[in-house]
Amino acid sequence: MALRLHDSLTRTSRELRRPDPADPQDVFTFYNCGPTVYAAAHIGNFRTFVINDVLRRLLELEFGAAKVKHVRNLTDVDDRTIGQAKKEQRPLAEITQKWTAKFHADCDALNCLRPHVEPTATGHIKEQVNMIEVLMAKGNAYRGADGSVYFKLQSFPDYGALSRIKDRELKITDASADSDHKDSVSDFALWKAYKPEEDGDVKWPGPKGAGEGRPGWHIECSAMIKKHLGDTIDLHTGGVDLLFPHHENEIAQSNCCNGVTFARHWYHSEHLLVDGTSMSKSKGNFYTLSDLVEKGYSAAAVRYALLAGHPRKQLNFTLDSLHAAESALKSLNDLYENLRHVTFADYADSPSDRFQPVFSALREDLNTPTALGALFSIRADIERTMKGQPGKQITKGDLIALEKVLFAFGFVLEKTPVPKLAATQNITTLAEQRWAAKQAKDFAPADKLRADLTAAGWSMLDRKDGYSLEPLKNN
Repeated sequence: MALRLHDSLTRTSRELRRPDPADPQDVFTFYNCGPTVYAAAHIGNFRTFVINDVLRRLLELEFGAAKVKHVRNLTDVDDRTIGQAKKEQRPLAEITQKWTAKFHADCDALNCLRPHVEPTATGHIKEQVNMIEVLMAKGNAYRGADGSVYFKLQSFPDYGALSRIKDRELKITDASADSDHKDSVSDFALWKAYKPEEDGDVKWPGPKGAGEGRPGWHIECSAMIKKHLGDTIDLHTGGVDLLFPHHENEIAQSNCCNGVTFARHWYHSEHLLVDGTSMSKSKGNFYTLSDLVEKGYSAAAVRYALLAGHPRKQLNFTLDSLHAAESALKSLNDLYENLRHVTFADYADSPSDRFQPVFSALREDLNTPTALGALFSIRADIERTMKGQPGKQITKGDLIALEKVLFAFGFVLEKTPVPKLAATQNITTLAEQRWAAKQAKDFAPADKLRADLTAAGWSMLDRKDGYSLEPLKNN
């Protein structure tokens, strides 16, 4: 079954491109917008990041880890980061490094895989300036009176295809200038001219013909994608709040600069509600991961709760949902431990097909709630079989398949050591007799006794000073 995902551009479910396994250079390129590092990310942000993590894991299972390249940026210069630096009277880099470290710690706690590349806006000023200069040379951008550079929206007739913004009557105003020195109110900033009272000491040399300043928000993603993934990428994702204007602007500037399609596929996850409404500090329903951990909930439960609803539908997060998540994870942990400790009749080294309904749901538009429902239905079947009721034979392949499922969801369960099977008195007696025969160099009886031990499911390992007994794998 192919991996299919809703495409925000075409409004249809489409198969994701499969890289050529024979071509070492052919990889699936995947970009998702990262955080602005001026404060702790909240659980609404992490819903998007956890969903993207499941998508990354599923891509690796489908295509192979070596065939997926994942890039996620860090916005470390914009109005908010500069504002926070001024508020705390500290250098911009100190602020952004502090909150980058916090973001990484939260991602690790939620068991999110690190992206293969995590570029920063300040680390790619040259690449952003180069793109802006190309857009200016092509007539897609112009210098404003204050030294800023703006993208000329009228130069890109396809603007609005992703967000359907034209259906909401986007009006392009032909005024000669506005308060931001733009030719049209709908044009957006590629480069912001330096303003000492607002920017402090944050500035870089601008594009040719423009003044000192800093990049606009949208250009950073286009420049980072071009450098690390190429002119055209396979998949671009993010929260639905980024669809307009951020992703719409990315398409405009990248298509015009590079002359080719920017992204083959777009995917957006929906908003998170908390207690049935939007999250805000004034409502008392604003949570970071640290807030919930301090209340006694585990990061694993937060991850589970964020995956309980379909990614393209609004999810209502409550503290009760965390209680349910803790209970569900305990049930999965019990299943995992039971399978790890069972004596298998079939010691297969490949996954069974028992868990295929879980993967079928994930492969069809990343349907996590249906996948979780299938997982718990399978769990019930396995536990009935373990209690002696009629059912499909349990094999080592079931344990391997469950571990793949747990990897796909990013669930980390506790492991307890599998106890070694104790040798019976009869086995110990056979081992002692064989050891004595070997010491006496009576090799024929020794070989016969070793064969008897093997038939009984035991391996006898000889050492210079004695021997040890180990149960065979299928014992």
